[in-house]
Amino acid sequence: MSTHTATISWEAGPHGFRRGRFSRVHRWQFDGGLEITAAAAPSVIPAQWTDAAAIDPEEAFVAAIASCHMMSFLHVANRAGLDVARYDDAAVGHLAKRSDGERWIARVELAPRVTWGEGEPPDAAAEAALHEHAHAICFIANSVASEIVVTPHRP
Repeated sequence: MSTHTATISWEAGPHGFRRGRFSRVHRWQFDGGLEITAAAAPSVIPAQWTDAAAIDPEEAFVAAIASCHMMSFLHVANRAGLDVARYDDAAVGHLAKRSDGERWIARVELAPRVTWGEGEPPDAAAEAALHEHAHAICFIANSVASEIVVTPHRP
């Protein structure tokens, strides 16, 4: 099988790490050379210690699930001989508290909107079945405990 890597880099600033006064801004670097600025979610950490423009781990988690579902869906649709012209998703992750009080992303809602290309598009039930199959084979969905709900939006 394959391996997938990411390098995460952070460095303490001059404000006093031991007193909790430190930036949560850091870098993600991927094997293809892409680097992204990441930080704690602004809803979790005071503004002076994060960067609202940076990606936060919770957003990345939701994006990874949505992206994997999309790629699985495109694979399934292609294998079924269908033509997909466009795919958009407005995915949302919901943070909740577990029974022990710790927070987690308990639910991720995917809202894919597929624009079909040439040929006869599938009806709503057939499209839903494609999404179910895509969800079943998505590597990320098979790797997490969060509930993932897929609600296709049709024009």
